[in-house]
Amino acid sequence: MKEAVENLAKLERESRQLRRLETLIDVVFAIVIWRAFMLIPRPGEGDWHWDSITAMLTSEILTFIIVMIGVVVAIVYWLQNNALFGNLDRTDGFHTALSILQIFFLLLFLYSIRVGATLEASSGTRAFESCTAALVGIAAALGWSYAIKNRRLISADLTDQEARNLQIRILAEPITALITLPCAFIGPWIWEASWLSYPLIAFVLKRRMKAGK
Repeated sequence: MKEAVENLAKLERESRQLRRLETLIDVVFAIVIWRAFMLIPRPGEGDWHWDSITAMLTSEILTFIIVMIGVVVAIVYWLQNNALFGNLDRTDGFHTALSILQIFFLLLFLYSIRVGATLEASSGTRAFESCTAALVGIAAALGWSYAIKNRRLISADLTDQEARNLQIRILAEPITALITLPCAFIGPWIWEASWLSYPLIAFVLKRRMKAGK
């Protein structure tokens, strides 16, 4: 009886911890979107010296590209995070640590995009983007693999097949990023084209998962 009560209390604590983790992550994504907006030049500030919208857009095109990339990346990873966390019942210390680490790597990835757009493009800046993108995906894959092992953290209504499908989606991203890493030292066009390998990698992973059932 005492053990059952302790287990129930543990589950309640882990459920509350999941809600707090979700709130933390949502706040980080909100800050990312706000910071992206704050990069846009605003009237009344000292650096506002344009006499038309066209002149402003033309001279600040790089800023707008960085802002749009940042917003798109935030949307993509928030949707991924929502899909994963929506299928969790609770979290624990190790899973929480991996989730926070993933958010840190995501911020580092956004930083690498800005560095690559601001500095002169080189194999170093491209490799930096590939490494940080891989770290984001690896942290997500480790967190989800940990959560679904023996169904330790996932919801009871999530089937094993659905859990594996989500795992495929996550694994394809870091594998793609790792493939782009050596391509960064070959040339810019090869590096950019290598990101298009994602659909093929996802397809191969899905076929191997089905073959292994």
